[in-house]
Amino acid sequence: MKHETYDVMQSTNGRPIKMWTQGVPVEDEAKQQLQNTANMPFIFKHVAVMPDVHLGKGSTIGSVIPTKGAIIPAAVGVDIGCGMIATKTTLTASDLPDNLGPLRSAIEKAVPHGRTPGRQDRGAWSNAPTVVDEAWAQLAPDFARITSKFPKLARTNHRIHLGTLGTGNHFIEVCLGEDQFVWVMLHSGSRGVGNAIGNTFIELAKADMRRHFINLPDQDLSYFPEGTEHFDDYVFAVDWAQRYAKLNREVMMQHVIAALRKMITKPFEAQQEAVNCHHNYVQRENHFGEN
Repeated sequence: MKHETYDVMQSTNGRPIKMWTQGVPVEDEAKQQLQNTANMPFIFKHVAVMPDVHLGKGSTIGSVIPTKGAIIPAAVGVDIGCGMIATKTTLTASDLPDNLGPLRSAIEKAVPHGRTPGRQDRGAWSNAPTVVDEAWAQLAPDFARITSKFPKLARTNHRIHLGTLGTGNHFIEVCLGEDQFVWVMLHSGSRGVGNAIGNTFIELAKADMRRHFINLPDQDLSYFPEGTEHFDDYVFAVDWAQRYAKLNREVMMQHVIAALRKMITKPFEAQQEAVNCHHNYVQRENHFGEN
């Protein structure tokens, strides 16, 4: 079925799949994942599919999966709270140096990034600055609550990854708006601790399905029913990881702006316009008059 801006793919026995993908090829394997997801009994109204949809772990990446009465940890994934922060400055293109190499080097020095094996991981803090400790102080009490129940998470990279970029498609960019003002933008999430939280609860959900003899089209669609202990534990932990991700981006932005000030002598203001939002997250919402 075709609408003005989206197509509708009917699932076999479940909810419809609204696909904002006109003119965009979608893999057959991704379509099968969408079918499997839409057939889950707790999907609310419809699954929404974005133009960047592609094969994921159990569920597609680039889709919105509304659930009522249950939550699927693998659909949220392991880079919990991954998102973007962008800040507009009062600098313009003409204020930037002709050679941006030294500016890039200053930013790379200011923000740990990448990963090297062993204790001297260049992607983590060896001596965390004060701003990291201040940010961690906001997170530590609830993290202690999580690790009291899941002690293995205490041995993850948590404090030493706060304010660090990571690997993969995470990036820092100095860019220009259409009005030629300089923006700083970066992309990152909840780092090692978020990955560990995601994997911990994905495996717990799979174990719960086995314990209750629940057969699924894909084990990565394993879920926690609302009202269960693991549902509550996961919602608390994933909310914490999303707060971590937000603070992680804020700390990095502070360090990038500081590096910019060192390399550009002209005084400037930041935070003229700013956004800090997740694009890989879960939250309670109200739609069609229901929560």
